[in-house]
Amino acid sequence: MSGGRGSERVIVGLSGGVDSAVAALLLKEEGRDVHGLFMSNWEEDDDGYCTAAQDFQDARSVARELAIPLHRVSFAPEYRERVFQHFLSEHRAGRTPNPDVLCNREIKFGVALRYARRLGATRFATGHYARIIQGPSGAELHKARDAAKDQSYFLHAVAIEHLGRTLMPVGELEKGAVRERARHAGLPVFDKPDSTGICFVGERPFREFLGRFLADRPGPIESPEGERLGTHRGLAFYTLGQREGLGIGGRPGRAELPWFVACKDAARNTLIVVQGHDHPLLLSSALATGPMHWLSAARLEPFPCTVKVRYRQADQPARLEPRADGTLRIRFEKPQRAVTPGQYVVAYEGDRCLGGAVIVAGNSDPKSLSAPEPI
Repeated sequence: MSGGRGSERVIVGLSGGVDSAVAALLLKEEGRDVHGLFMSNWEEDDDGYCTAAQDFQDARSVARELAIPLHRVSFAPEYRERVFQHFLSEHRAGRTPNPDVLCNREIKFGVALRYARRLGATRFATGHYARIIQGPSGAELHKARDAAKDQSYFLHAVAIEHLGRTLMPVGELEKGAVRERARHAGLPVFDKPDSTGICFVGERPFREFLGRFLADRPGPIESPEGERLGTHRGLAFYTLGQREGLGIGGRPGRAELPWFVACKDAARNTLIVVQGHDHPLLLSSALATGPMHWLSAARLEPFPCTVKVRYRQADQPARLEPRADGTLRIRFEKPQRAVTPGQYVVAYEGDRCLGGAVIVAGNSDPKSLSAPEPI
């Protein structure tokens, strides 16, 4: 980490978890003027799934133990407008969005960063597992030391100038070391389980939650050959590669293999399914994207790199081919399974994150009627 010490005020996004607690601890040990900020991004639910109330109490306990001020603010209106509405509109269109990426760009490193500056902070800090490194041309986003916890995938859409004003102390540590620092410092959240998902979904049944906002629009489930196999609830409730919840049993004359969602035919409101985890219609050798958000200087010529088409995926060797309109064509060395429109593809050179873009289409067997338009 670079920058001034002593009187420099740093606002830490204190979530109530162990990672942000240790981020605050490390910054205080450096002698910085540390304040905590607890953000509420979702209105409280009465069904017991949202943990915001308990998280706030945990954040208060951490702030008390560290003897730092704790501010509390609600960004729920901004979250609903800038993240959740996009989440719903993408599902209505049959795509599968990742709201965590937008939450980071619009809320944590958008409105929260501006709020921190109004509180007198020169820097904003979080418990993210990633590293901000000052390179020859300015700030760079790099993977965390702990590869299993790296969160750079979720940070690729944040403006590089905002990342440049951010500190991520735990990005240099292994997760086990983070918990040990918390335990040794007497922080009450040292053994708190990691949160999973986003607050407005949490551990609740996803399709049940989505059904509160999107109406059912039933249609046929078909094989690529056009055989009627069942009825779906609505294309919004399914994603490519999905196995569970299709309601298709054994079929006479067919192998005893599980069924997977391979394609959504929006024009016919039809869900195309195939048998077998690695059916050719689930594999793409290339994909097309929307506009690329570069965290490095934009490149105009094709070049090799590695990419991820989903979080926790191992880096995949690929070739990026920039287009004149700012979009990309990406070709994989090995075909990738369930390349999903609406998700993000993120590019890397070694540990450095170059940026990412929304996936528009993958390609499968070009002879198939359910294949996307050529890319």
